[in-house]
Amino acid sequence: MPPTDRFLDIRRDPHSDELLARGGDPEAHSILQRAGFIAVVRIHETYHRAPAALAKNDEARLATNAVARLRAAGYHVDCDPLFDSDARPVRYPTLGTSVSHLAERLREATDTDEAAAVLTELTAPHDGVLAGLDDTLGALAEFLDGLGNPSDPYTARRLRYLADEYVRVIHSDLTHTRERLADQYTPHPGRRACTQQVPDHETERSAVCACPPPPGALPAPAPPPLSAARLRR
Repeated sequence: MPPTDRFLDIRRDPHSDELLARGGDPEAHSILQRAGFIAVVRIHETYHRAPAALAKNDEARLATNAVARLRAAGYHVDCDPLFDSDARPVRYPTLGTSVSHLAERLREATDTDEAAAVLTELTAPHDGVLAGLDDTLGALAEFLDGLGNPSDPYTARRLRYLADEYVRVIHSDLTHTRERLADQYTPHPGRRACTQQVPDHETERSAVCACPPPPGALPAPAPPPLSAARLRR
């Protein structure tokens, strides 16, 4: 039986007539938002709704698209018959997934040079991830400046503040860390690349390599011995 967070429900609420999507895990929530839904975060749950002032026909297309995307990703979706779909759109890697691969590279890094190479992808001044984020925040601020709503200029100023005060501080700190790591070129003491070589003194044919067991595989320490007072009882 699949985990409960692999199940979703997309239908109109019988009381409010709102198009709502409930259930799912963070990946499902990302799919819903890419399909056009808006997240509603409450104390005890996070669900999604259709954008305000959307026509019923457009809501139906949005829901049908979300159902198809979720099922293509392996989710079990219960929905109103109007939203049912046999389509299975092709899934492509997202930009966020590409950035997340940097974390995997760091988890597999065996020396400071490899870690510095990952940080370079974040901090490169021309085309690094943080440079792109700074540029994107500036472009969004420009967009809001010309949108015409009363609160938009405030939001634009807030975005510029975030770029100036937070993104640049993160960029500066990570750049310093990257340069310090690049100067060291030191193997990580708790990691080493597997050579797949069996030691010369090993006689067992089942032996594969000389790599130590991962930290999680170490046996639990023995319990402390009982005191003399407890033994007499």
